[in-house]
Amino acid sequence: MRGSHHPTNPSPFRNPLTTLARAALGLLLGTALAAAHAQAPAAAPALPAPESVSLDKLGYMGTFPPEGAQRVDLSNSYKYPQMRWALQHLRELQPTRNIRRGAAPASALPADPRPLGAFSFDDDKGQPITVDQWLTRTYTDAIVVLHKGKVVYERYDNQMKPWTPHLLFSVTKSFTGLMAAQLAHEGKIDPEALVTKYVPELADSAWGEMKVREVMDMTGGVRFREVYTDPTTEIFGYSWSAGMLPRPPGYQGATNIYDFLKTLKKEGEHGEGFVYRTVHSEVLGWIVSRATGRHWAELMGENIWQKLGMEEDAHVMVDSVGTPLQGAGLNATARDLARFGEMLRQGGTFNGQKIFDKAVIDDTAKGGDRSKFQFRGIQTARPGYSYRNQWWVLHNADGAYEASGIHGQMVHVNPAAEMVVVKLSSHPVASAAATHALTLKAWSALAQAVRR
Repeated sequence: MRGSHHPTNPSPFRNPLTTLARAALGLLLGTALAAAHAQAPAAAPALPAPESVSLDKLGYMGTFPPEGAQRVDLSNSYKYPQMRWALQHLRELQPTRNIRRGAAPASALPADPRPLGAFSFDDDKGQPITVDQWLTRTYTDAIVVLHKGKVVYERYDNQMKPWTPHLLFSVTKSFTGLMAAQLAHEGKIDPEALVTKYVPELADSAWGEMKVREVMDMTGGVRFREVYTDPTTEIFGYSWSAGMLPRPPGYQGATNIYDFLKTLKKEGEHGEGFVYRTVHSEVLGWIVSRATGRHWAELMGENIWQKLGMEEDAHVMVDSVGTPLQGAGLNATARDLARFGEMLRQGGTFNGQKIFDKAVIDDTAKGGDRSKFQFRGIQTARPGYSYRNQWWVLHNADGAYEASGIHGQMVHVNPAAEMVVVKLSSHPVASAAATHALTLKAWSALAQAVRR
């Protein structure tokens, strides 16, 4: 985690890597979130005025051909504000695999519009703010609020449309976690078995003596440092192997994610405590594919997207051999994510289909071991939370739980308020720490508003 490790020896690869490359890591991997949860929020950074970095104002990719400052490509797509365009156009920049919605009509999302944007609440500083002001302040691209299965509020900004896919970062992990939990419920994966039962190739790695449950809840010990200024740390190897960063001259390391995972070693004791590591999600996805004999994207399409009656196809980033980024690479629309959240709220069913068994949803929503969540101080950033099946569980009075990704991606489920909120954003700061206190206030305000 950033700030959690001492610098290692200088690397011969340090010079070729630019500040841009290091920024790309924080953007693409969804792992900057780990650093945010491991320590108390720092002083708020200076941020650009949201209206100054709107895509309408910036005009990226708006001429034929785009030239000069209008152009967004791999050389600048991880800078801000070019990133705002990239989050809605990922497959124009990176290889992806499609997640097919099928030929059936889209399932209904009935509307019952309410003026939630004007609803006022006190922000994290005790100052009054409306929902619309909160959305603008947090660089929101799209929000969909469901109450009892009806769309009560929907807003799009920054050129986002209802049919526009958005990069979800670590929300991806929560899909992978639920698929694994369902397979465990069906007896196709044994959570108490060693990882090597399914992936013997990891016998000499950190996962050689790790249980599947420790992967699902991120309590397994693995040395995976995320020091974005130090190319000797494992975050760089992950990015090079996945093809997310240009490989340095003379690079001889892994050229795909699975080969990279084999190189990681144990650090600490398995089961000791929660440590957020994206590589656990990649291993969990590998286990899911081994247990089913199916590609992650095929499972997503057939078991989730098509059964839910999604409006649009989704897609996922892949490496050079087609391995999906099962911890950070999913792209989908806000309305389709709302369908997914509503299915969870209804206990695993939607559109006349059972997507997950209710026992799986209940097991996830109850949360994980809260004492293990306090490991390494993560409780400071997310007080009261726990982590289960790759979902964040609030343990509040409403029984809320959520999927979360950097730069402000959220799928929030509040069973007691019968509410689902999808919020997709392009915040300049990757970490959730700077906005988390305000987000909690907003969730509470929206739950209060829909109950009226």
